[in-house]
Amino acid sequence: MQTAPGRDVVVVAASAGGVEALMRLVAGLPAGLPAAVLVVLHVPATGGHALPRILDRAGVLPAAVAVDGAQLENGRIYVAPPDHHLLVKDHAIHVSAGPRYHGHRPAADPLLVSAAKAAGARVLAVVLSGTLDDGAAGCAAVVKAGGIVAVQEPCECAYDGMPRATLNAVPTAARVPVARLGAYIDRQSRREAGDDSSRDESSRTGRG
Repeated sequence: MQTAPGRDVVVVAASAGGVEALMRLVAGLPAGLPAAVLVVLHVPATGGHALPRILDRAGVLPAAVAVDGAQLENGRIYVAPPDHHLLVKDHAIHVSAGPRYHGHRPAADPLLVSAAKAAGARVLAVVLSGTLDDGAAGCAAVVKAGGIVAVQEPCECAYDGMPRATLNAVPTAARVPVARLGAYIDRQSRREAGDDSSRDESSRTGRG
C-alpha cells in the first residue's frame, strides 16, 4: 500500500437507508484522495451486487467489489461482496465467509476491528444510516488504536440506530452531515495520523 501522511484507511459502514447516504458521501470525495475507502453495507446473501456500480457512477473515484488478496490502493473504493466479510490484513484485502456478526455477513465490526489492528492511528471510521448497533464495538477498537470516528448526523439519517450506538460507544465521534462527509474525509486523509488537532476537529465537526 502507498504510504500517506494522514489517515489513509477509511472504513465506512451502513445498513438500512445507507445506499443514498453512501452515494452522497462518495460524490463528495475528490480525485486523488490519499486514502483507500472500504465499504460494508448490510445486504442479503443473494443481493447487493449492484452497489459497486452505483458507487462507481456516484463520484470520481473508481469503485469495485473487493477481491481477496488485493493490495490497498489510495483513491479507490472497495465494496464488501455479498455474504462475505471484508477485512484488512497486512495492508491487503481479505474476504472471508466466516461467522455472521449481529446477524450479518458482511458486517461492520469485523472490518473495523481488522482495520484498527492493521493500520492503527491511520484509520478513519465512518458510520452511516442503519438500525441496531453493528459498528459500535468496532469504532471503539479504532479509537483505542489511535484512529478517529465520524458518524452521519443522526437527525438526518433514515435510520439512526447505528450512528447513535456508535456515539454511545465513542462519545468523541464527529457528527457530520452527509453532504460534508466527503470533504471531512479528504481533510482528515491529508493530516498526520495522531495529530491532536485532527482529533479536536473530529469532536467539533457538525456541532455548529
